[in-house]
Amino acid sequence: MPIGELCVRQVVIASRDTSVLDAARLMRHHHVGDIVVTEESNGRRVPVGIVTDRDMVLEVLAEELDPRRISVGDIMTGELVTVRESEETLPAIQYMRAKGVRRVPVVSGDGGLAGILAVDDLLELLAEEMGELAKLIAREQKREAELRR
Repeated sequence: MPIGELCVRQVVIASRDTSVLDAARLMRHHHVGDIVVTEESNGRRVPVGIVTDRDMVLEVLAEELDPRRISVGDIMTGELVTVRESEETLPAIQYMRAKGVRRVPVVSGDGGLAGILAVDDLLELLAEEMGELAKLIAREQKREAELRR
């Protein structure tokens, strides 16, 4: 299944100069654990970084910095890991594992922001698929019992 079918299309975004305080408020308002930092390029939003709630805690709060004076551009992940929306699920999971990231912005063929994919989304899909397999086994056992009466 292509990642474009799994990813969340409504992504909370901010620009590099957004304060960490404003970003935290956005995260709270939208009930998310990350913000994708974007720039405008040729009429499309291009992801340039990502900031997580953990980044805010480790880089700002633990260092006792003022979240009003620090921008998301100051603390965003330097090397952004993205996946194309056409990428298949297993290679995307392998890539995320190799890079050690739990969330990745999903980009279109032209590099524009198309969505975001989190480990949570993948776990939800896998749980659904495992549930269907369990139903299959139960159905097969029931069918066999009926045939053997």
